[in-house]
Amino acid sequence: MDVVLDVKGLSKQYKKGVYASEDVTFQVHKGEIFALIGPNGAGKTTTIRMISTLLKATEGDAVVDGHSILTEPEKVRECITYLPDEAGAYKTMRGIEYLRFMASIYAKQKSDIEEFVKRGSDICELGDRLNDKISNYSRGMQRRLLLARAIMSKPSLAILDEPTSGLDIINALEIRRIIKKLAADGMSFLLSSHNMLEIEYVSDRVGIISKGHLLEVGPSRELVAKYGVNNLEEVFEKVVTVH
Repeated sequence: MDVVLDVKGLSKQYKKGVYASEDVTFQVHKGEIFALIGPNGAGKTTTIRMISTLLKATEGDAVVDGHSILTEPEKVRECITYLPDEAGAYKTMRGIEYLRFMASIYAKQKSDIEEFVKRGSDICELGDRLNDKISNYSRGMQRRLLLARAIMSKPSLAILDEPTSGLDIINALEIRRIIKKLAADGMSFLLSSHNMLEIEYVSDRVGIISKGHLLEVGPSRELVAKYGVNNLEEVFEKVVTVH
């Protein structure tokens, strides 16, 4: 199976002896949805930002589609998209204008722009509402537009931080279905979420991080069986309270 993301001993030290994340190692394969979960302050966001080239690693490396985050960050940025929890869109734009504007940034050649916009329109499924200003969108509509923006260029790796945060059940389910469909078509995902039900439903494998260390990696059902509990929430509780 092709490895799209290879994280090897990735660490971020802010001052001597104080690590936000330390020696984090895992892989994400082509078409896989990998979820990184942990308590607040566990090192999830730091790890994601290093992989996204927004933070420089102190030690270790991560290779995305054959490119090192340390020596080829610009190449890595061509292979990934990153949708943070706090992401927003330009609310004075119409939805279609926003997709076209972002497509013009992602596209390597002009001919790609309309292809990206068409794909983004299909993904978000907003129909005629794409002609409305984003200021008139509900949070769910905005999140679907932002997800479409993040994946319309078909990145090798889509990094999504709390992709359904603040959404109602119907909108959250729709976004999860979109992610699973795209993964089935070969796109790889690195997710972070506090919603354990979501993680169990959408992910192929889970990494549990606490106090900067990656403590467990595996499919949810295997981790549930290993710890003899009923669900991923109880696995999470056992792992983070023991360490």
